Amino acid sequence: MGNNILNRRMQYVFWPNMIPAMIAINIILFAFAAFLYPRLTYILSMIPSLVYYGHWYWQFITYMFMHGGVWHLLFNMLALYMFGMPVSRSIGSNEFLLFYLLTGTLSGIASFFAFLLSGHNYILLGASGAIYGVMLLFSVFYPHAMIYMFGIIPVRAPMLMVIYFLIEFFGSVTSYGGVAHVTHLFGLLFALIYCLVRFRIKPWTAWGL
Repeated sequence: MGNNILNRRMQYVFWPNMIPAMIAINIILFAFAAFLYPRLTYILSMIPSLVYYGHWYWQFITYMFMHGGVWHLLFNMLALYMFGMPVSRSIGSNEFLLFYLLTGTLSGIASFFAFLLSGHNYILLGASGAIYGVMLLFSVFYPHAMIYMFGIIPVRAPMLMVIYFLIEFFGSVTSYGGVAHVTHLFGLLFALIYCLVRFRIKPWTAWGL
């Protein structure tokens, strides 16, 4: 099959400061909302009722740049740096930015419909959907990398993705609990589709299965 718009890769370029800049944007927006203008969280987070009735469609994108607390921000930004830097180096900064924004946006849209169908008006914020996608890409490009769960338990990257999938799957069918399990699952799903369609890579093959 020849190249088309879906799988035509961007010219490779690596900007080492891109991900630190993305992290800085998240920190600045969090600080601005926390200390100067709390209403910003309400404006930029994804709130189904505001999207449905108010047509605030920008929230499908902006929600991933807002966070609900210092620890939420810290863990997401740490993951973005740890997994995002090597992935960006592998696929190029332009491709990484496209992947990150597309995966995060699609996860937000899919979560909106899931919340709508369930009758819940959950407030969705945080970069986790996109970051779960980045983690899946990391496991594809670095299948032999060892990740230390909780800082002590060594797990290969593909096995870590299986563990996270199970956690998010069972979390999504049991309770919400303030964690957007369904958004995390959508992040993994859209990352998988991205690998298959754009990169023409089967993750399970890269994992050696």
